[in-house]
Amino acid sequence: MSRPGATALWYAQDLTTNGLQGWIQNNIVPLILLGIAIILLWIGGRGDNAGVARRSIGLIIGLVALGIAVSGNGPRVGAFLANLIVG
Repeated sequence: MSRPGATALWYAQDLTTNGLQGWIQNNIVPLILLGIAIILLWIGGRGDNAGVARRSIGLIIGLVALGIAVSGNGPRVGAFLANLIVG
Protein backbone atom coordinates (compact mmCIF):
# COMPACT_ATOMS: atom_id res chain seq x y z
CA MET A 1 0.00 0.00 0.00
CA SER A 2 1.46 3.39 -0.95
CA ARG A 3 1.50 6.49 1.16
CA PRO A 4 -0.77 9.40 0.27
CA GLY A 5 1.21 12.06 -1.59
CA ALA A 6 4.08 9.71 -2.52
CA THR A 7 3.23 9.98 -6.22
CA ALA A 8 3.23 13.77 -6.07
CA LEU A 9 6.65 13.72 -4.39
CA TRP A 10 8.00 11.45 -7.14
CA TYR A 11 6.78 13.84 -9.86
CA ALA A 12 8.12 16.90 -8.06
CA GLN A 13 11.65 15.46 -8.01
CA ASP A 14 11.69 15.18 -11.82
CA LEU A 15 10.83 18.84 -12.47
CA THR A 16 13.47 20.93 -14.25
CA THR A 17 13.59 24.33 -15.87
CA ASN A 18 15.46 23.19 -18.99
CA GLY A 19 12.43 23.71 -21.23
CA LEU A 20 11.86 27.23 -19.95
CA GLN A 21 15.55 28.11 -20.24
CA GLY A 22 15.67 26.85 -23.81
CA TRP A 23 12.53 28.77 -24.73
CA ILE A 24 13.94 32.00 -23.27
CA GLN A 25 17.26 31.51 -25.07
CA ASN A 26 15.58 30.76 -28.38
CA ASN A 27 12.83 33.40 -28.27
CA ILE A 28 13.32 36.19 -25.74
CA VAL A 29 17.07 36.81 -26.17
CA PRO A 30 16.84 37.34 -29.97
CA LEU A 31 13.89 39.73 -29.47
CA ILE A 32 15.91 41.74 -26.95
CA LEU A 33 18.87 41.91 -29.34
CA LEU A 34 16.58 42.99 -32.19
CA GLY A 35 15.11 45.72 -29.99
CA ILE A 36 18.58 46.94 -29.04
CA ALA A 37 19.64 47.06 -32.70
CA ILE A 38 16.53 49.03 -33.68
CA ILE A 39 17.08 51.54 -30.87
CA LEU A 40 20.75 52.02 -31.84
CA LEU A 41 19.80 52.52 -35.49
CA TRP A 42 17.13 55.03 -34.49
CA ILE A 43 19.58 56.99 -32.32
CA GLY A 44 22.21 56.85 -35.09
CA GLY A 45 19.68 58.07 -37.62
CA ARG A 46 19.20 61.24 -35.59
CA GLY A 47 22.91 61.96 -35.98
CA ASP A 48 23.88 61.28 -32.37
CA ASN A 49 26.90 59.10 -33.11
CA ALA A 50 28.46 59.84 -29.72
CA GLY A 51 25.27 58.61 -28.04
CA VAL A 52 25.41 55.39 -30.04
CA ALA A 53 29.05 54.87 -29.03
CA ARG A 54 28.29 55.45 -25.34
CA ARG A 55 25.38 53.04 -25.35
CA SER A 56 27.29 50.44 -27.38
CA ILE A 57 29.99 50.08 -24.72
CA GLY A 58 27.38 49.32 -22.07
CA LEU A 59 25.59 46.93 -24.43
CA ILE A 60 28.78 45.02 -25.17
CA ILE A 61 29.43 44.55 -21.45
CA GLY A 62 25.83 43.42 -20.97
CA LEU A 63 26.01 40.99 -23.89
CA VAL A 64 29.22 39.47 -22.50
CA ALA A 65 27.50 38.96 -19.14
CA LEU A 66 24.47 37.45 -20.90
CA GLY A 67 26.71 35.11 -22.90
CA ILE A 68 28.48 33.91 -19.76
CA ALA A 69 25.18 33.35 -17.98
CA VAL A 70 23.58 31.48 -20.90
CA SER A 71 26.59 29.27 -21.61
CA GLY A 72 26.89 28.05 -18.01
CA ASN A 73 30.61 28.83 -17.89
CA GLY A 74 30.31 31.37 -15.09
CA PRO A 75 32.42 29.44 -12.55
CA ARG A 76 35.24 28.88 -15.05
CA VAL A 77 35.25 32.54 -16.11
CA GLY A 78 35.26 33.60 -12.45
CA ALA A 79 38.16 31.26 -11.66
CA PHE A 80 40.09 32.62 -14.65
CA LEU A 81 39.55 36.23 -13.57
CA ALA A 82 40.51 35.39 -9.98
CA ASN A 83 43.71 33.73 -11.22
CA LEU A 84 44.59 36.92 -13.11
CA ILE A 85 44.48 38.86 -9.85
CA VAL A 86 45.98 36.36 -7.40
CA GLY A 87 48.27 34.54 -9.79
